[in-house]
Amino acid sequence: MSYADKLFIDMCTDIINNGYSTEGGKVRPKWEDGEYAYTIKKFGVVNRYDLSKEFPALTLRRTALKGCVDELLWIWQKKSNNVKELRTHIWDSWADEEGSIGKAYGYQLGVKHIYKEGEMDQVDRVIYDLKNNPYSRRIMTNIYVHQDLHEMNLYPCAYSMTFNVTGNKLNAILNQRSQDILAANNWNVVQYAVLVHMLAQVCGYEAGELVHVIADAHIYDRHIPLIKELISREPLPAPTFWINPEIKDFYDFTVDDVRLDNYETHPQIKNIPVAV
Repeated sequence: MSYADKLFIDMCTDIINNGYSTEGGKVRPKWEDGEYAYTIKKFGVVNRYDLSKEFPALTLRRTALKGCVDELLWIWQKKSNNVKELRTHIWDSWADEEGSIGKAYGYQLGVKHIYKEGEMDQVDRVIYDLKNNPYSRRIMTNIYVHQDLHEMNLYPCAYSMTFNVTGNKLNAILNQRSQDILAANNWNVVQYAVLVHMLAQVCGYEAGELVHVIADAHIYDRHIPLIKELISREPLPAPTFWINPEIKDFYDFTVDDVRLDNYETHPQIKNIPVAV
């Protein structure tokens, strides 16, 4: 049985049974029909995934690996904020006529900063430290930049990564201020699991733990029946993760350099309503 499925089932069950309902309160998101989108939520959810044992892709429904990786590379490799450079249309609702989402996500990772070692952006600084200062406790990124929030069409949800080397293992903490559990949970988990594998490979480590910290883990009111049906399914065996061993430079990775083998899943849930 996939461990990622077990974590997901336990988390959703806890949110539904013990979460706090925002119904009737002052909320920002709305559905397409104009109705307010209320949630049931839990504060401070923490999930741990040991990437050395299993790749955390759900089998309860399929998570589209290529779409996840395309978005990951758009942010971390291309350092882009233009949705026209994406294969999917997930971000279209937050883009302007030119395709820009403002000074958000990839834009922030591409900003150059001055260090004692020279001028680098946040991604290059992480790679530099993993190779040269592996036991540093300062290897991290942060894209929640307050001075630029007014120029972001969407405030970052997954906003910070902290990397930590333990022996030959690269571990990481993903901090997320908010998460739509049905639409985005496993999407983000898969993305950042891939990132840890990629950085581990190019910096000379093995992938270790990914710790996912969610400040506001919520299920939207119209998603509850979908979640209940999803977590009633029987988990299947976890897939096997493959990463192209020939890639030694992070900037050489493409969506075709990773894949999931023996990835059997239950049917996808289609037409999930999205609150904006």
